[in-house]
Amino acid sequence: MPVIQVSGLTKAFRTYKKQPGFLGAVRGLVSRRYDTTHAVRDVSFYVEEGEFVGFLGPNGAGKTTTLKMLSGLLHPTGGTASVLGYTPWERKDGYRRQFALLLGQKNQLWWDLPARESLALNAKIYGIAQSQFERTVAELSELLSVREKLDVMVRELSLGERMKLELIAALLHQPKVLFLDEPTIGLDVVSQKIVRDFLREHNATRKTTILLTSHYMADIQELCQRVIIVDRGSIFFDGRLSEVIDRFADFKLITIRLTPAASPAAGCDRQKLESYGEVVEQTAATAKLKVKRDRVIPVCKALLDELPVSDIDIEEVPIEEIIRQLFAR
Repeated sequence: MPVIQVSGLTKAFRTYKKQPGFLGAVRGLVSRRYDTTHAVRDVSFYVEEGEFVGFLGPNGAGKTTTLKMLSGLLHPTGGTASVLGYTPWERKDGYRRQFALLLGQKNQLWWDLPARESLALNAKIYGIAQSQFERTVAELSELLSVREKLDVMVRELSLGERMKLELIAALLHQPKVLFLDEPTIGLDVVSQKIVRDFLREHNATRKTTILLTSHYMADIQELCQRVIIVDRGSIFFDGRLSEVIDRFADFKLITIRLTPAASPAAGCDRQKLESYGEVVEQTAATAKLKVKRDRVIPVCKALLDELPVSDIDIEEVPIEEIIRQLFAR
């Protein structure tokens, strides 16, 4: 049985539309106009135990709203959801002790206290024994390289250090389900890698079911084999990340480098290059072409036969570009 089951989940918000000016404000006291916005519309999916699923979409697509409903913070307008056999918005203690929600732009640690004291408070709330608390904090802080920051005021920590400690707070009670909303937002590349490596190891060893939203495609590529793409509140795609490339990227990138002895006119004439494919980049000695998948082999053969090519490279289109094009549609 799937750990997370969502069927027809819908969330609509009603917002007051004020007319401009003082007269509009007076009219609003008598008669008000409301607009209905569907943040989530008829979303259905399931997640098996131990899966690490990427939840993608442009800003305003409904990702965070969905996570908040699955965490019980919001009541849906329609549809059903089950997480670990519980209905999230009923907020039963049995459920709240088995999941965690980490919002990259929200704080759960006390700003004016050392991180260790906030973690100790969380341990008391969850009824975690002192020995287990100390063992868990020591292990997680070592893995995330923040052991020496446990006794520093949270307000004095860097963003990367704070996010790592926020992650420790979310995992303190060893949840079976983890909802992550932009956990690496604003982090430098080193901190991003530490967090990604930690999450990969945690998922592999603890079999924690994780639903991750992120605008960093490196997070998704390195951690998630399956992705769910939402746009305007509805699911656009649900499947393996590799299928996104196969279905929505019907071309590859070919980069050629000319021999040093080749004359500038030998192969860098743009009109000639455009006969092979779309020219993405061009310099005096190199060119990058976008070529349809079914033409890659004949184009490579033609390039090698007709131009003084010293090196050739074939690569997939970056996943960021594919997702960007999908969102642009």
